[in-house]
Amino acid sequence: MCDISIREHIRWLPEEPGEPTSTIVLTTPNRRFVDLRILKPASWDDASDITVPLSRLDWAIAGTSSSSVIPSNRDDAGQVIKHGRWAHWIDSRIADCDHVVDEGDMVDDPSDASLTLETGRMLNPATGVETDYEEVWRSEPIEMVPVPGDGAGGVTCLTLQMDSSSEKVKRGLVVRLGQYCQAFARDGDSITLERLKWDAEQQRWATQVRIGDQELPTEIATYLAHETMLDDEVRVGGVVWKVVERT
Repeated sequence: MCDISIREHIRWLPEEPGEPTSTIVLTTPNRRFVDLRILKPASWDDASDITVPLSRLDWAIAGTSSSSVIPSNRDDAGQVIKHGRWAHWIDSRIADCDHVVDEGDMVDDPSDASLTLETGRMLNPATGVETDYEEVWRSEPIEMVPVPGDGAGGVTCLTLQMDSSSEKVKRGLVVRLGQYCQAFARDGDSITLERLKWDAEQQRWATQVRIGDQELPTEIATYLAHETMLDDEVRVGGVVWKVVERT
């Protein structure tokens, strides 16, 4: 199932919860995902900057996810626990990440269907120590974006993939889901990412944040999505991107 997940907070036990980032995960029907975690600006003077330095990147991940439900596995309130796995295909922290898999247990909030509590254990980058964590995620409704012109052929989800790996990692994934589009590409040590959101008032796609200088096929994923077909290949920035999902 596709999903727009926005993180409300993270808690490294036994510390108090907080949210130092703007974290959004877009997951496609075929379970591809782009997860961008951007550190919030130090002051309001920096808040209007769209293009930000790499130092503002907390973490960027792209890959595939899966989840399973164990009927007998329930929390203290009787809620079913789902076990999630996120296999990394591109990672801003590790160049060779094919072996990296994150895992966590998720429970829906019985009082708010849009909220999910995730618990698990992973490396705390602030301490360098594996630590138990809690994350609260909010699922945002997927909105339809109008198509230019006659409005026919609307696209809910479009995914483009680039894989030119030879001696070094050269991969990219772009996911457009409803009113959001997130792109992440890595070429060796060079990292580029972008997050866009549809501005209904101004009727345009607005870039919320961008890092890096590689050219990304975000225009195809947004304004031109209705003109694409599955398995289409487009050359952007000297590399070929392929449409691997379209709904």
